[in-house]
Amino acid sequence: MPDIPMVQAIGVSKRFGHIEVLKAIDLTIPRGEVACLLGPSGAGKSTFLRCINHLEKINEGELLVDGEFVGYREHGGKLYELHERHIARKRREIGMVFQHFNLFPHMTALQNTIEAPIRVNGETKAEAKKRALELLHRVGLSDKVDSYPAELSGGQQQRVAIARALAMQPKLMLFDEPTSALDPELVGEVLDVMRGLAKSGMTMIVVTHEMGFAREVADSVVFMADGMVVETGSPSALFDNPQHERTRSFLSKVL
Repeated sequence: MPDIPMVQAIGVSKRFGHIEVLKAIDLTIPRGEVACLLGPSGAGKSTFLRCINHLEKINEGELLVDGEFVGYREHGGKLYELHERHIARKRREIGMVFQHFNLFPHMTALQNTIEAPIRVNGETKAEAKKRALELLHRVGLSDKVDSYPAELSGGQQQRVAIARALAMQPKLMLFDEPTSALDPELVGEVLDVMRGLAKSGMTMIVVTHEMGFAREVADSVVFMADGMVVETGSPSALFDNPQHERTRSFLSKVL
């Protein structure tokens, strides 16, 4: 349904022991939009991403993807955690690209890309291979399908990781600082792939330190600090006219 947000967080809190890393997060990401999460280290950005696909469990609040809970069902006004099998099924709809590429070192780029569609989605090798080749072409790696990760640059490995996530045909893509482990000259090739994804209408939430990318590609920019959403707005509003001193202080150091 077009009017249901792709992601909706309502009062989401998360603790590790006595440390509260997310504090009553309220955030709505419409479908088809790109949201960039900015903020200092320890702000809770990566934890929030991991809560969206239930890699981390929230302690309070509600977190919905496409109008449905991930990892929970509601009954009688209470949330009950689902069996891992049901969680995994829901998680398939959410692609995630991490800071480190996490490719299988003993598999080629093609094998890395077809593994999950075959094993998890039950696709035939032929259909998985057809889509994988299309995706590897889309990320500019048609000539590297038979290369192993050790034979690829960091930027190429990250592009394989993006193709691998897209092979599951997700409705939402999460990127957790996808360029921070790359040499500076390799950052652009990964951001170019992400720009293309954004233009295709993919809903994306991107934790990034690439301010130029956020300004150019994001529909909304979310500034987080100390486990809270401090400020959110359009790129021009947030970068050119931040409303909060904490946002101004952060941007003065990174722009």
